[in-house]
Amino acid sequence: MTDTTSDSNGRTAQEVRGYLLAHLNAAMRRPGMYGGETALRLYLDAVAFADAAEQVWQEELKDLQTRVAFSTGVRGAFQDLWGDTHEGSVASVYAEIAHRQGWLRLDRTLTSSEYDEIRHASETWCREDRFLSDVVTAFGPPSVLFGGTNPNYPKTLAYTTDRRDDVLLCFHLWNSFTSPSPSSSCVHAEPILWAFRAGGTLFMDGFTFTPEGTARHSLSGGRTQPEGS
Repeated sequence: MTDTTSDSNGRTAQEVRGYLLAHLNAAMRRPGMYGGETALRLYLDAVAFADAAEQVWQEELKDLQTRVAFSTGVRGAFQDLWGDTHEGSVASVYAEIAHRQGWLRLDRTLTSSEYDEIRHASETWCREDRFLSDVVTAFGPPSVLFGGTNPNYPKTLAYTTDRRDDVLLCFHLWNSFTSPSPSSSCVHAEPILWAFRAGGTLFMDGFTFTPEGTARHSLSGGRTQPEGS
């Protein structure tokens, strides 16, 4: 997009695009502060319009539906997966689209060797339960952190290169409070890893579960799509 025209009362097209991209990336990192999945879709709609990429965006949405990640929204897919709908996990799926389209701003760009190391190590590495500090110690700071830094809450860490064809390698971590009481303690001292996700033809194909994640998946019924679909 190269149009930089403006008048005395307006912004240039590039300024508008930059504004929308900044807010899209902020919303993906802290979706709960921006309105969750609906807000992510609205920002993606707007960025796609600014880039004249509406058709590409609609094709991406159709692909999500085909992969059973969008039958009741991405949020619904995670609810069926393990009975939890943390918005950081949801945001990581939309971030995959943003990365393919060049809209995702990375905090850290992996080299090809770093990327391959994470992808190849994930299956063996997930045979044991891991925590947030284990992920960061093993693989370094993420390319994008979805869900904020507070260890009391779940989050998703994503790793990728600057190549748009490289999928996001996502570590989905969970934590919660023992009760609704303001004085309650956390279930874990830091978020525990439930699963590693890397692409997949269907939504479920990309997951490698830890023992804790497998137990949670079984507890939720292990559904791959909503009942009645």
